[in-house]
Amino acid sequence: MSILRITTDKAALDLPMIHQFLSERSTWAIGIPLALVERAIDNSLCFGAYLDGRQVGFARVTTDYATFAYLADVFVLEPERGKGYSKQLVEAVLSHADLQGLRRFMLATSDAHELYTRYGFTPPARPATLMERYFPSIYSN
Repeated sequence: MSILRITTDKAALDLPMIHQFLSERSTWAIGIPLALVERAIDNSLCFGAYLDGRQVGFARVTTDYATFAYLADVFVLEPERGKGYSKQLVEAVLSHADLQGLRRFMLATSDAHELYTRYGFTPPARPATLMERYFPSIYSN
């Protein structure tokens, strides 16, 4: 069995694969242009997950490295799911030295509550204090 290697080296990222997954197969970024994926990666702490040199997973954190972080674009390619790689990826993110001691670490998920609950994520304690501007179809125009 191959060992999953996780790194924050942006030079190792398979940008075409990441863009293809997000724009065609994700449930949250269908139609996202390549230029936006590139800009998001440039301005985030990114984690690539690799098997035998081939990227099979990705996660991105937007953060100020002091008080707040937002976990986004987490995925493992379909053929590699069910092997514990998403857990390893989330563990790598949460144990990263630059993401310790944050007051708030947030994410949004429609179907992976069980995964994130095991790492301490919960529904907001005070949801009435959170607000958003949400445009779910922004990339389809």
